[in-house]
Amino acid sequence: MAPKDEGGAMDVDDGTGEISTVTLGQYYQRLFPHDAYYRWLNYNGVTATTDFTHREFSFTINDGIYLRYQSFRDGAEFQRELQRVAPHKIDIGAIFTAQPKQAKSLQPGVFRPVAKELVFDIDMTDYDDVRTCCSGGQICSKCWKFMVVAMHVVDRALREDFGFERIMWVYSGRRGVHCWVCDDRARQLDDAGRRAVAGYLGMVRGGAEQSKKVSLSQRSSTHPHVVRSLQIIEEHFEDMLLDEQEILKTPERWAKVLAALPDDDLRQTLDAQWTRSPARPSADKWSEMIDAVDKRAKRRGARFGLSTFERDMMLQLAYPRLDENVTTHLNHLLKSPFCIHPKTGRVCTPIAPDQFDSFDPFAAPTLGQLLHEINRGDKATSLAPYVGAFEQFVAALQPPPDVKPTLDF
Repeated sequence: MAPKDEGGAMDVDDGTGEISTVTLGQYYQRLFPHDAYYRWLNYNGVTATTDFTHREFSFTINDGIYLRYQSFRDGAEFQRELQRVAPHKIDIGAIFTAQPKQAKSLQPGVFRPVAKELVFDIDMTDYDDVRTCCSGGQICSKCWKFMVVAMHVVDRALREDFGFERIMWVYSGRRGVHCWVCDDRARQLDDAGRRAVAGYLGMVRGGAEQSKKVSLSQRSSTHPHVVRSLQIIEEHFEDMLLDEQEILKTPERWAKVLAALPDDDLRQTLDAQWTRSPARPSADKWSEMIDAVDKRAKRRGARFGLSTFERDMMLQLAYPRLDENVTTHLNHLLKSPFCIHPKTGRVCTPIAPDQFDSFDPFAAPTLGQLLHEINRGDKATSLAPYVGAFEQFVAALQPPPDVKPTLDF
């Protein structure tokens, strides 16, 4: 049971940043935006509908137990259970044919998922073969720009190519971003439809052992999504990849780029030139490489892939890297907005579309910070702007126009 509210004071941790059931209970009691959260997932007004009552929630509690197929009859019951259990993590699943809490009592085949937001998960670890500033769970202001590019590219594609309008981006609390597409058409997509959208957006293919991860046809250069994505990437490419990540600074780094060149002789020539003067800036080496590729392409023609090399490499290095399993499976869980990340203690906060460039993941409030603010008697905490953005998004939820997606990539 969550601690009682005693005169507005809230218990906090001992300064170590540890997340406890007590501090989480206080958060769910005093700060979690219950009303807007319920209106978001209920979609159709105050009276509970199957959009909410048949929705799966999953709670991870402090001893590592994973509680799936939780469901609630309304927002009030959900709020009481959050305060009682104080989960360390909340995941949101699909809407089912029956209440998920009844799943074990139903006959096989009767209980199945029928709807869910179209969701995307972009994680910084998928850029570890490109970024040089950090790796693993670490992020910094330099590599966060990959997330900025990803949000711009995916958001514009969803709006301009698919006609979706109700799109919410959320900071994951640690090293990535999530996207929730809440249009009715998006929520009704089956797995095949979700695979089609993910396939349309996916360009970077292959693991660390594959040197060439983008292979588009010559005709694709004129496709609106490719043209638009390249324009976005070009705005950030030199600053992000060449000046800050310095992807051609050392032999180990430039070898990864040269490995994708479809010309052995040119690869060896550039490697030898750069080995003789390794200290030259990455921007100079990049220009030298592209000039050499262009000259070779004019002599050999487009069939060797040289004419599209610059385009393909810019996409390979900076285009969004989606976890397609999260998108393509209706029954896949995704971490909820406004839960607390168990590693960092940061709140998973919404990111407004006009704040892609200005959003600072290190400014996202932590649980300890918020509880200290409440104990100081602050009328508004650091969470207030994010709650305000969320409430505006929820208030604007309306059935979108019936626009069919174009998938002729």
